[in-house]
Amino acid sequence: MNAQWLIVVLVGLGGLLLGGGATWLVIRMLDRRELETASQAAARIREDAEKEAKSRVKEAELQAKDYLFQAKTEFEKESKAVRAELQGKQERLLHREENLDKKVDFLDQKELELGKREKKLQQQQQSLEELEAKRQQLLNEAGKKLEQVAGMSAAEAKKQLMDSMLDEARHEAAKKIKQIEDEAKEQAEREAKKILSLAIERYAGEYVAERTVSVVTLPSDEMKGRIIGREGRNIRALEAATGIDLIVDDTPEAVVLSGFNSVRREVARLALERLITDGRIHPARIEEVVKKVEKEVDERIREAGQQATFDVGVHGIHAELIKLVGRLRYRTSYSQNQYTHALEVAFLAGIMASELGTNVKRAKRAGLLHDIGKAVDHEVEGPHAQIGAELAKKYGETPQVIQAIAGHHDDEPGSLLANLIQAADALSGARPGARREMLETYVKRLEDLERVANSFTGIGKSYAIQAGREIRIMVESDQISDADTMVLAKDIARKIEKELSYPGQIKVTVIRETRVVEMAK
Repeated sequence: MNAQWLIVVLVGLGGLLLGGGATWLVIRMLDRRELETASQAAARIREDAEKEAKSRVKEAELQAKDYLFQAKTEFEKESKAVRAELQGKQERLLHREENLDKKVDFLDQKELELGKREKKLQQQQQSLEELEAKRQQLLNEAGKKLEQVAGMSAAEAKKQLMDSMLDEARHEAAKKIKQIEDEAKEQAEREAKKILSLAIERYAGEYVAERTVSVVTLPSDEMKGRIIGREGRNIRALEAATGIDLIVDDTPEAVVLSGFNSVRREVARLALERLITDGRIHPARIEEVVKKVEKEVDERIREAGQQATFDVGVHGIHAELIKLVGRLRYRTSYSQNQYTHALEVAFLAGIMASELGTNVKRAKRAGLLHDIGKAVDHEVEGPHAQIGAELAKKYGETPQVIQAIAGHHDDEPGSLLANLIQAADALSGARPGARREMLETYVKRLEDLERVANSFTGIGKSYAIQAGREIRIMVESDQISDADTMVLAKDIARKIEKELSYPGQIKVTVIRETRVVEMAK
């Protein structure tokens, strides 16, 4: 307010000064003749300046009053809002204070109740301690009386009771396990027999497999001398070119070929037959014929591999794997031709995969390639399953096929595909006429089976039957209970798995019978 008044006064003084300055200038400029006129003009200017100054002062006063009124109005409005807010806070504080008072009263009441409960619990605990002391005293007295009556200590009675409970629990567990296993076996055997019977029925393979020929028939004994040559040069040239040993002995009209590599043995056989037919036998001719035969055998191997993939219905196999499949044509195991065996496994695995609803082509592919390691196992060290898996991995087969090849003899944890290949492999190798076994090995396996069974206590007699695929065990009924027979069968099966080597599966049957004999007199 003071600042506005100061502005008004300054404006008025400025106006006066301007008017005076103007008058002085007019007076100085006018001559004496115009002095009177200038004085009048100056008086008018002064009056105008005073009027303007008064007008501005009045206007400034009005503005100052208006500003003061507005400031007063805003102040009252703000003051009213602040008072209202303060009043609200005061009411809330009063309400909180009332709530706090109520909570304090409630807590005081709860504290009293808790104090009463604590005293009551202390009294109850004291009563329980007294009852526990009385119970313990009664138990001690009862235990002493029982020891006197039974004639044994508490530790002995406890041990006898625990032994009895363990026997009862073992008996109940054995019965339950037997029930569960019987149900599971019944269902599993039903499904497995169905799938295996379908696979065997739908595959019509020959029982007698082709075997590798290692004897060359001669037209006459005179041909032996020509094969040997002067100072043995012909036979040495043939052995050097083929890597196969030729045995020329007293066998009439025959030469025996000896060597681990079946492909080389086939090359030597074909070359020798052609040389005998041609009649020209000398080192240069031998080398020429062996080279031609090697090319022909390689072509036969490739064609055999391609024919196998076509027959099975799998495609996209690497060319080197196809050649390895063809090489199996000249490889035998237990007198079973591995080429025919691979085709059988592929077909059987495909049929079982179809019945189980899994990938048929993948099963056939793994079945065809499962024994490719046998094509080179005379050249590479290691089990044929691992060799085959490494070859399959090298030539870009899928991880499922590689795992099935590696695990088809339980060398690695098996997948569903590996189990299929293992089952198909066992079917192909275990069917009648598929393999030839020496009498000594056969008898030794039967003796080992009976030896393992007789190593357990409580065994009366044991018989290995069905060509060693089942062993029946008669147990002493006074030493082995019905529940223990199942445990005994499991233990014998585990020991057979651990100690013996055998194709397929061996069924362990434990028989317990009680005979009661009475004489009528």
